[in-house]
Amino acid sequence: MRNTGELISRFRDQGRKVTPQRELVFRILQNNTLHPTAESVYMTALQTMPTISLKTVYQVLNDLRDLGEIQAIEVGGGALRFDPNVDDHHHLVCRTCGGVTDVDIDASGIGVARSKRHGFSIDAVEVVFRGVCIRCKRAAESARESVVP
Repeated sequence: MRNTGELISRFRDQGRKVTPQRELVFRILQNNTLHPTAESVYMTALQTMPTISLKTVYQVLNDLRDLGEIQAIEVGGGALRFDPNVDDHHHLVCRTCGGVTDVDIDASGIGVARSKRHGFSIDAVEVVFRGVCIRCKRAAESARESVVP
């Protein structure tokens, strides 16, 4: 994702109004590696701007997605996540805490045989690895150690 100043210019070049609410969402997403949900962006924005609405946050996120500045990703758990990293990458997802981490792998060899595609025309590959993150693994180990007499 571009920096806030570049996003402001891009929005203005597109004829879009740049509001304080949009600027705030831009800043929240800048260098954000947490893959936030719209609701978590909203909760963060409320701390600075108590009058911002969830609808506004969704609209800004959708505008950014439509401009190719962020990705909307589905990794399970129900809520759509937003990723400011639009470079080609994939994700690690913790089954315990739901955390999402970027991972760079070579997925160029992944494919589906034409006979197995059921008529689909495939144009993208998304790889999601599921497991337990180091924080949750350590917490589980600590919990087990505190139970052992």
